[in-house]
Amino acid sequence: MITRLTPQDASFYRLESSSNPMHIGSLAILRNPAPAGNSGHGPLDYDRLVSLVEARLPLVPRYRHKVREIPFALGRPVWVDDAHFDITYHIRRSALPEPGNDGQLLDLVARLASRPLDSSRPLWEMYLVEGLSEGRCAIFTKTHSALVDGDSALEIGHVILDTSAAPREVADDAWRAHREPADVELLVSALLHLATQPREALEVARHHSAEAFALIDATGKAVKKMVSMVRAAAIGAPDSPLNTRTSRNRRFEVVRTDLEDYRKIRKRFDCSINDVILAVVTGALRNWLLSRGAILTESDALRAVVPMSVYADGPHGELKPASEVHSLVLDLPVGEPNPVIRLSHIKHATEAHSRHQRGVRARTLVHMAGFAPASLHAMSVRSASTFPEHTFNLVITNAPGPQQPMYIGGARMLEMYPVSPLLRNQALSFGLTSYDGRVFYGLNADRDAMADIAVLTASVHESMEEMLGACVQ
Repeated sequence: MITRLTPQDASFYRLESSSNPMHIGSLAILRNPAPAGNSGHGPLDYDRLVSLVEARLPLVPRYRHKVREIPFALGRPVWVDDAHFDITYHIRRSALPEPGNDGQLLDLVARLASRPLDSSRPLWEMYLVEGLSEGRCAIFTKTHSALVDGDSALEIGHVILDTSAAPREVADDAWRAHREPADVELLVSALLHLATQPREALEVARHHSAEAFALIDATGKAVKKMVSMVRAAAIGAPDSPLNTRTSRNRRFEVVRTDLEDYRKIRKRFDCSINDVILAVVTGALRNWLLSRGAILTESDALRAVVPMSVYADGPHGELKPASEVHSLVLDLPVGEPNPVIRLSHIKHATEAHSRHQRGVRARTLVHMAGFAPASLHAMSVRSASTFPEHTFNLVITNAPGPQQPMYIGGARMLEMYPVSPLLRNQALSFGLTSYDGRVFYGLNADRDAMADIAVLTASVHESMEEMLGACVQ
């Protein structure tokens, strides 16, 4: 069966580069159960994880599909069954020298997040990391953003999570791969498709014309670049060390905070959880800039793409996923020294933008049992990429997770962190997920540009303390 990539899927697939791999990552830290006696399953090991994922793959069929390009680039690439699908290629095993600590785990995740996926196979990988201290293990998953749209195609984290230690039963899978099409079949199919889609055919023709006249077009490109620079000066983001050419290597750091602290601040200042999170991040960025010797005035700001309008407050203060992921561009007032005024600016800005947000549907996501946020983070990155790169300094994605304990293969999940990709010329991405009464930050950063990322993670705690202190004044 051949399925054409959507225009946005195709754009993500083609955005991939060695210094900007376009996969969304997810890190889950688990507490393994004690060794099994006469009953129970015992610790989660590699073989059990493989069996669990294999049983759940029917719920995410695209995880057995790979991308094939159309000969002569006559149209968008297509999804086809991987006739040689090998789940043991995608699920891998790694171990830290026991007892492994969190710093070693984060270094490993940074290295794994730096590596592009194999484009000749289905675009995902999963790593079981053993050897963590205190009987813990971790699962790091990376899935290409082209693979997940939050509606017809979900992230695999949705289907391996369970609400109890006993994994739920899933219907047996009788999957058999369709024969992979030959290049000539893909070419004929593309030509038939273009015959019924004149608009798309015109785009293909334009693409090939541009190639044919590449040499004559050099002057035109120079003019376009000049126009782009003028435009960027007029409407671009403020100058920032966050915008620079990125390397192939990454740093990854995490922050753990309590959800109840955000609720206290929300109640005290009559705002949303999202507003509080943005105010905390703004304060952290301010302290980090000051640590670098930046001279800030009250009007200074950093511009963020914020695809995070996914919290809906329930009647008893619980958090629920909304039915859309929205993106907006906000100026974060890093120059403002007063935390309450910073929060007030952000509150008014989010209210003003609420009528002009760009929405991405999430119907399938939010009605699934065992809601997991990885798909929402993937959708958020897709939404953020619709903005021109020169118009913002960083991306902040935020998605609510389940507020009750979740399990993978009988092992209880203790913490969960998003690992959002870096878009072009973006040295840092903030990903946040709430789970079981806590809010977990994952900071993915360029290794060269963000050698001081530990200062920024410490600044998140400082900013939170500053906000909590303002509540009692």
